Amino acid sequence: MTQTWRLDDTRQTLVLGARGDRLAEVVYWGPRLPEDEDCATIVRGGDIDVTGGMLDVNPELSISPEATRTFPGQPGMVIRGEDGMPILPKFRFARAEETPNGLSLHYVDTSNGLRYAATFELDPQTHIIASRSVLEADRSLHLHWLAAPVMPAPQMSDEMIDFSGRWCGEFQMNRTAWSAGIRYRENRTGRTGHEHFPGLLVPCRGATNTQGQVYGFHYGWSGGHRMIAEELPDGRRQVQFGHASRMESKPRTRFASSTLYSVFSSDGINGCAVSFQRHLRDRIITWPDASRPRPVHYNSWEAVYFNHKIDELKDLAAHAALLGAERFVLDDGWFGMRDNDESSLADWVVDPRKYPDGLDPLIEHVHGLDMTFGIWFEPEMVNPDSELHRAHPDWALGGEDQILGRQQKALDMSNEAVRDYLFDRISHVLENHAIDYIKWDHNRVLPQPDAAQTMGSYALIDRLREAFPNVEIESCASGGGRIDFGILSRTHRVWLSDSNDAVERLRMQHNAAIFLPLVVTGSHVGPRVCHTSGRTINIRFRAWVAAQRHMGFEMDPRELTEDETAVLSRVTAWWRENRKWMGRADILRLDSPDDAVIAEQQLAEDDSRFVVFAGKADTSSQIAPRPLRLTRLDPAAMYRIDLVNRDDINHLSRGDTLLKTDAKTVSGSYLMNHGLILPWSFPETMWVIEGTKL
Repeated sequence: MTQTWRLDDTRQTLVLGARGDRLAEVVYWGPRLPEDEDCATIVRGGDIDVTGGMLDVNPELSISPEATRTFPGQPGMVIRGEDGMPILPKFRFARAEETPNGLSLHYVDTSNGLRYAATFELDPQTHIIASRSVLEADRSLHLHWLAAPVMPAPQMSDEMIDFSGRWCGEFQMNRTAWSAGIRYRENRTGRTGHEHFPGLLVPCRGATNTQGQVYGFHYGWSGGHRMIAEELPDGRRQVQFGHASRMESKPRTRFASSTLYSVFSSDGINGCAVSFQRHLRDRIITWPDASRPRPVHYNSWEAVYFNHKIDELKDLAAHAALLGAERFVLDDGWFGMRDNDESSLADWVVDPRKYPDGLDPLIEHVHGLDMTFGIWFEPEMVNPDSELHRAHPDWALGGEDQILGRQQKALDMSNEAVRDYLFDRISHVLENHAIDYIKWDHNRVLPQPDAAQTMGSYALIDRLREAFPNVEIESCASGGGRIDFGILSRTHRVWLSDSNDAVERLRMQHNAAIFLPLVVTGSHVGPRVCHTSGRTINIRFRAWVAAQRHMGFEMDPRELTEDETAVLSRVTAWWRENRKWMGRADILRLDSPDDAVIAEQQLAEDDSRFVVFAGKADTSSQIAPRPLRLTRLDPAAMYRIDLVNRDDINHLSRGDTLLKTDAKTVSGSYLMNHGLILPWSFPETMWVIEGTKL
């Protein structure tokens, strides 16, 4: 008996099959198959031959590979009884539940008292396949590893692309050649982490940003993950994602993976990126008011740090409002005795020394400038020098002799009393002040990985969201240390990096857009001399890099010269005029012929217009700019193109090129097959080109 199941959208087909009553495997995933394709033949067609030195039959690469099937690679789950003895599951088919776009497969292991379910949901609009595994048992078990449903990787692929990073250097792309064995990455820091973003791309041979077949994966979990990309001895390849191993510290009778988001693209990395961007924006984030335009931010951190003086803060707010800011966010330093990062975390009471009349005078001033008000919290952390830690040292996670991080410990978020305390303190601030935004920070890794910590944090955020549905929340963790679809199902914005260096931001934003749309990606204009890199960057480049995403300012605006004020005001006004359609646009990475130029095209949802941002991060190896090809345009249509920042052309750009004088009209075919020749420029220059379909 052969069992088959099939899910389709306009782009792709996913076929699962099984021989007899064993676990199903993904036997086909790729371009859409004809409606009359015989899926049973697909199952047989996937059989590979055997020869000397092999088993008589190749074990299936199932959705949860089993050691009891003599599977030669990493199994889909590793479990032990409470006595510590390993349990080797042997599942048999129980039932299947099918919906027009979904499938749930259920299996049982009667001898071990186990039940396993794998669910798949294919979104026909975003093309994302959301899958999840659940394991249940008749008795308590210790879980070492549970993979989300295992997906195959193509053999016509030479490399895989995953993402690493560091503080102020997030979303760095790593390319690793496929070879026999495994690419094993595990984040055990207890949060998503700068170091191991839970994403993977598998491009087929010849794929680029704009063309070719690419498979994309993202694991939506905030507590540390494990990724396995393995090539078996017989050449087959598997991709596994799950929580970091041994994250469940206590025996239980039920365990579940988080959601694995997978997608197939036939038009390069951009096909994956657009699916992830749209799915996050339209399916995962729950907006308090989706119709409200994203406001221009002002954040106080790099202007004052802990040195809060109410008159100075009011002055900063007034200057920010003149530049076009619409939200003022009061960062760290407003509570307890918080004059540095050594004290007062968890003492969420307004500091009477800095705010003798409370926060209301500042909030009322900000509102009088037609800005809303946001505030900083770091709820999951505590300083040893705090009233809470002195009263409840047992509420801290980890041992007494643990290494501190930023002079702080983590609170035990699995403790209901801790969550109740934090809810009461945060609620008191929100109930008594007109606050519509929280910057929620997480500035240290955990002393030990524990899934219960993440689930406790989720529970607190969920409770606050229910109590204060109109308050937006930004996920920040020393910048980009907690960015994933799990936290973003509870929040509305991410602070991509603590680096406001526009050169570094240009690269980070370009890579992060594979997963994140504009509306969630905070990007701020920092000080003239960057506080994290020491680099001095001109205002034009800083402003346009911030305008690529959810724009804001994070510096002392009083340092700006008259020219800098004019430039920043002009760019901010441009962003405000365009943010509505850009917020729904697809961010498309362009294949740049010049390694020094990092370019993207933001294409409107209705294809009626686009904007190209072409940032020069370094000195070019050639003397003259090469044509930059655009993508996803109508080849038969005519487009009016115009260089927005023509005034930024410098004296060494001496030629009479198409974009330098006025708007031009060319075809989509020309733009995609020849491309735009940009004016010559120094490094740290951004060209901004608008296109309108005629």
